[in-house]
Amino acid sequence: MEINKRPFSNLNLYVAITLNVIVQSCSCQENKGVSQNTISQTEIISRDLNLKNNQISQVVRTVFQDSKGIIWFGTENGAFRLYGKSLIHIDGIRSESGKGVTIKDIAEDKNGKVWFGHTDGISSIDGEKATNYYESDGLISDDVWCIAADSNGNIWIGTIDGTCIFNGQEFNNFELPEGKIDSTLGISSTKMVHSIMEDSKGTLWFSSNAGLFSYSNNMLIDVSDKVGIRTNFVNEVFEGKNGELWVSTKKGLYNLRENRINNITESKIEVGKSIGSIAEDKEGNIWFVSNQHYLYSYNRKEIIEYQKSEENKGPVIFQIYRDQDDRLWFVGYGGAYRLENGKFLNITKNGPW
Repeated sequence: MEINKRPFSNLNLYVAITLNVIVQSCSCQENKGVSQNTISQTEIISRDLNLKNNQISQVVRTVFQDSKGIIWFGTENGAFRLYGKSLIHIDGIRSESGKGVTIKDIAEDKNGKVWFGHTDGISSIDGEKATNYYESDGLISDDVWCIAADSNGNIWIGTIDGTCIFNGQEFNNFELPEGKIDSTLGISSTKMVHSIMEDSKGTLWFSSNAGLFSYSNNMLIDVSDKVGIRTNFVNEVFEGKNGELWVSTKKGLYNLRENRINNITESKIEVGKSIGSIAEDKEGNIWFVSNQHYLYSYNRKEIIEYQKSEENKGPVIFQIYRDQDDRLWFVGYGGAYRLENGKFLNITKNGPW
């Protein structure tokens, strides 16, 4: 395994632009003297160049910590594992044609095997061994959006063409009702499944373009219809420490408890395209993102917007994640960050871990 490196073509282009600015700055110094603004601009470009090329990846889709405490990153450049204080690229995860993949989701089964859903199937890591599975192996679709492991050892895979289950030997399709295409997104389908989650009671939850569904005791229930969620487009279900469920949708963030729902964001915030990822901090506050750009926390009484600035804006958030040390991670377009002392801390290939 080796550390992943960004393509040289992007780096050369950025360096060329930087050198051009520096040359122009030198010319200005000869004719007009040195200005503080010129020096500052050159320093900013140099700093941004180093930071850009030192990111884990320009797009980090997901972060996950397994039962051994190992942190994994899913990126547009494949999967990375934090080994000690070194970030290692997992070369064995690849497409059927041998190319790299974008990791969209990570899960761990009851035996400690780590699973990855990506743009060309699914993969598992068992120790140092990587195994890849594709449509040619029976997977319902290679375009995988989410992956989960249940308490019985089954692997559930949500794709653009529906859901299937892998029992370690074969794939079997799992039928969900057909939904609608989300016309506001570049990629969508009537059978798209965004998230699969097993809660503490063993019930499976499916977030899809047909709404929210639960599955237990061989019974599939249309929860959206039962409790009155007013949209087909459900992104994620998150279980808080007290067992209550939080549901992110196109119409807002719902609290689901005992078959009753409450849209806590209705008439309070601008939802935009939708509510996205959800997490809970150690104090019990619920954190969520709206339209990927706006970050909020909810303390059961009020919704508070996290105030970003040019110096402290973090990534365009794809996922919020709480690790075993109660640290909140925010990953997305722009790299990986943690929220520490109220500010975003950029986590690069060199940490800080």
